[in-house]
Amino acid sequence: MDNESNQRRFESVYSKKVRAGKRRTYFFDVRRTKGDDFYLTLTESTKKFNGDGYERHKIFLYKEDFNRFIDGLQEAVDHVKTELMPEYDYDEYTRRHLEYEEQLALENSQNGTQAAADESKSDIDPEDDSKSELESEDDISW
Repeated sequence: MDNESNQRRFESVYSKKVRAGKRRTYFFDVRRTKGDDFYLTLTESTKKFNGDGYERHKIFLYKEDFNRFIDGLQEAVDHVKTELMPEYDYDEYTRRHLEYEEQLALENSQNGTQAAADESKSDIDPEDDSKSELESEDDISW
């Protein structure tokens, strides 16, 4: 298989990155097959404790399984939220993440420094094809 057709086989047509704290990021990628079909790859990327790279876990999800997968995931999440931990505030980390981003944007606009951006680049996955975003959220304990 030549290089061009190999690249097309793994062509990503849509990507969504979801940050989950300092060390963990989820990627939802829609990919095109060489037969012009589509499938999802769900990737969990975790920064290793020793700082030496990233550990990845992938799930490949095909169109014929989308509905059953979503139904199963929703059922499991609902069970945790309603039966196992109904008193837990599931929006807590979303609020804290938004507060962190607002504070960081304010500091960057006031200081106009490149230091914060340079510091955060060391925490970005070098194999991540998405646009650069800050990875470090040191003021948030996850």
